[in-house]
Amino acid sequence: MKIKITSNLFSLLLLCFIFNSCTEPYILETNTYEEALVVEATITNELKKQEITITKTSRFEDKETQIEKGADVFITDNTGTRYHFEEESGKYISTIEFQAIPGKEYRLNINTKDGRTIVSTTETLSAINPMQDVKAAVETKDSLRGVAIRVSSYDPTNTAKYYRFEYEETYKIIAPEWRLKKAITIDGVNGANPTLEVIANDPNTRICYSTKKNTEIILTSTNELNEDRVDFVPRFISDQNYIISHRYCILVKQYVENLPAYTYYKTLKKISGTESILSPLQPGFLNGNLKSVNNPNDKIMGYFDVASVSSKRIYFNYIDLFPKDPPPPYYTKCDEQALLFCFGPPPCYGDELVYYFANNLMTYSLHEGILYHIYPAPCGDCTTFSSNIKPPFWVD
Repeated sequence: MKIKITSNLFSLLLLCFIFNSCTEPYILETNTYEEALVVEATITNELKKQEITITKTSRFEDKETQIEKGADVFITDNTGTRYHFEEESGKYISTIEFQAIPGKEYRLNINTKDGRTIVSTTETLSAINPMQDVKAAVETKDSLRGVAIRVSSYDPTNTAKYYRFEYEETYKIIAPEWRLKKAITIDGVNGANPTLEVIANDPNTRICYSTKKNTEIILTSTNELNEDRVDFVPRFISDQNYIISHRYCILVKQYVENLPAYTYYKTLKKISGTESILSPLQPGFLNGNLKSVNNPNDKIMGYFDVASVSSKRIYFNYIDLFPKDPPPPYYTKCDEQALLFCFGPPPCYGDELVYYFANNLMTYSLHEGILYHIYPAPCGDCTTFSSNIKPPFWVD
């Protein structure tokens, strides 16, 4: 059975839960199914509308994540304040902006549409220790040269100790074989063969921007060090990775966790590591700090986390870090082909060229009479795999 939920953080955990008694080869089929509710909830000391995601586990054959809809979601604190959340675009968003305050106690409450009541333990805001700096530096890791995104922070009170990181990276893509002209197909009339027409290309297909978030759990601790000083690399990028070929941006978020939350994430990271989910070392269900009031046997997965957060965004250009090196290889190989636009047996490839251009599988470079030079479409049109919309935060 396959389990699908919104976040990659919990996917292997859920699989481990389903298969925790398996030690023999197992064909993954949906023969039995036990539903579990999955809650992702981190509120921080950042003044904003806080977000909570509630989903259900799903079967192999389910193509979409099952969102838990129609729930009554709210957070209470020890002063009697209640923060309500409204369902919006598959998430639950707080109706007002608020932030976690030191010393206050918070509890998550969920009343599902089918009558279940889920509550968390009472949680308080972790220690506050903002990041001091985020830098990009050329380093070598495991004999691989690349760019290390290095985070530094220091807590003179030695109380933070436990850290979790997230990042969102955005990078500029320039199609290397973009041309001023492109070829389009024109249907033949009265049974005649199709023809090709060369027209002005769209300039908006040359430059794109892709954004991706980390999918792994990133943790570090200073608990065994003499001082609470963080010098950590949450992201390392090979110098041969195309994403840094031109301009690269990364937003790093540092969460300071309390020990129970850190232990939960550390266990979850271990479960979702290199061990086979069908090995004899199955951890079973990982309890968080959420429980069902109506039925203690209900499986509630996830953690209600109250953590301090800080964030920094940096940019760099490949040429600034590697001024003497050529850029990394492109997203895909850009091997040129030269095909004759005529109809008949080889060496004629008229049907193929019509199909390629009609379905945007190849991009036009030039032609000499009926000889057309072409490349794979991504080489001349980055919108085939990315977006040409520049993010609002982007700085050239």
